[in-house]
Amino acid sequence: MTQKKDQIYINSGASSKATVGSFKFDDRVARVFEDMISRSVPGYSQILSMLPTLTRQFQFANLHYYDLGCSLGAAMLAMARGLGDLPHTLVGIDNSASMIARAEANLDGIPCELIEQDILDAQLLAAGMVVMNFTLQFIPLGQRQALVTHIYEQLCPGGALILSEKIKFDDPLTHRALIDIHHQYKADQGYSDLEISQKRDAIEDVLIPETLESHTARLKDAGFSVITPWVQNLQFVSLLAIK
Repeated sequence: MTQKKDQIYINSGASSKATVGSFKFDDRVARVFEDMISRSVPGYSQILSMLPTLTRQFQFANLHYYDLGCSLGAAMLAMARGLGDLPHTLVGIDNSASMIARAEANLDGIPCELIEQDILDAQLLAAGMVVMNFTLQFIPLGQRQALVTHIYEQLCPGGALILSEKIKFDDPLTHRALIDIHHQYKADQGYSDLEISQKRDAIEDVLIPETLESHTARLKDAGFSVITPWVQNLQFVSLLAIK
């Protein structure tokens, strides 16, 4: 992947916040997404680096391996390394045409299917593993249970869902402390205070986080037998759920 620097929320020379609108996965975000997520989500690189190992653990011949909200295809590349020569169908689904176009270039030479579609409309087929890296948080709250339940129903026995999410905390002091540390992390990655503030305002009503307990309860209601965090960095958590 070729990385371009995220400068979407730079407002040179401004002394106050610019009106930047709500966050969208449009072409300007797709162009810089690799840089944006690596500088904004601590632990993201660890999730990607471990995905081949997880995929090898959940190898089932002739099943589907899905990345829902596949963006640039980074998780699909990791899954492909884990699947190796196993007969399988690797599928990425994303509702952003810009993301799909760049994923096609990044996955050139990797046997896979890329589908431009709202994942709420996707009819999944028999699956060995499903990955949702920071995707569910953008789905309306009232539609999340049905999606997770559909994933569970299409997984084979012993199959897994990898669900990575930004979470919130019921305790206000804990919640505030981790937000402050996260903002410091982004500053350490080179984002200015203005960029951090503008990104926060743009994404506030688009990304709706939930508590870890809410995610666990939803997965349990869907029927998963094993539910456990396997990576956590600040308020960014990846859950392993096994059918």
